[in-house]
Amino acid sequence: MSAVVGIIMGSDSDLDVMSEAAKVLDDFGVEYEVRVVSAHRTPDVMSEYSKTAASRGLKVIIAGAGGSAHLPGMTASETSLPVLAVPVKRDHHDHEALWSSIKMPPGIPLATMPENGAGNAALQAVRILALSDESLSQKVIDFHAALHDSVIAKDQDLRSKGWKNYVG
Repeated sequence: MSAVVGIIMGSDSDLDVMSEAAKVLDDFGVEYEVRVVSAHRTPDVMSEYSKTAASRGLKVIIAGAGGSAHLPGMTASETSLPVLAVPVKRDHHDHEALWSSIKMPPGIPLATMPENGAGNAALQAVRILALSDESLSQKVIDFHAALHDSVIAKDQDLRSKGWKNYVG
């Protein structure tokens, strides 16, 4: 089976954050590829990747970058596929990656996740893919049911133990 989701990042230093997307896609059995594609250091590679993504079978691209974070927006400008931005936030950075992703010009949509939200980006990619895949749609339904049941179980445990014993 070939990749249907592309996970790209501006630097290998972003892999600790972006690997969360791969873990979620693994959990759902979704095929993906992982690449380092820099908007600034390899703009020709970024452009080629974006322009050929659909013809290579990709359906969604998850793009993560920190700092000025041009990779997600530039990728979105060169493909017709949905692009999900993951602003990579580091302690020594402000929120410039987030601002870069949410300030897109009209006509170039970019779905922006929370800072370091690669897992949520993967979940959104799964939801997009589930629109045309009944089996994957059922996995999403089951995932949400498990989240629900987990909260109910935690609430019951908290109420039976009391908050002091629950946290202690």
